[in-house]
Amino acid sequence: MYYAAVSDNAQPFSDKLAAQPDVYGKVIVTELIPPTKTEIAPAGSADMVLTFRNVHNWMMRGVAEDVFKAMARALKPGGILGVVEHRGNQAVPQDPKATSGYVTEEYTIKLAEAAGFQLVGRSEINANPKDTKDYPQGVWTLPPTLRLGDVDRDKYLAIGASDGMTLKFVQPATR
Repeated sequence: MYYAAVSDNAQPFSDKLAAQPDVYGKVIVTELIPPTKTEIAPAGSADMVLTFRNVHNWMMRGVAEDVFKAMARALKPGGILGVVEHRGNQAVPQDPKATSGYVTEEYTIKLAEAAGFQLVGRSEINANPKDTKDYPQGVWTLPPTLRLGDVDRDKYLAIGASDGMTLKFVQPATR
């Protein structure tokens, strides 16, 4: 079973899936709107939870801890949590609201560990050493957003996407 948790109006996403059932198969769409809607899948039912560039959004809304707990509840013992996020500069103190869109690995790991996860792996597959992480509009200065429009567009296109961390956590077999 595949569960897709969405953070706002789920209907357009559900409609897209329903329009091509042979492509998407059986998908159950749930809502992730903390603190009231945090059941992304039935408790202890998921083998794996993946999240891509969402930690900073949860931090901005002050719900990161709630979401990590929701992911922990959804996973089976031994289940895997994969996190991809814009990697912040470890030498700069973490803004608790992540207003630049960047989150340090250390902070992300602390959030996951506080929810009971254990870090078991890292990958540099989404790394970008050209990303200096110090832009006027934060991570949104870079592609694909290019928030500054044509201002220094070629410069930001040459840098490319943000430097991303890719972390793998496990839900311990016993909680």
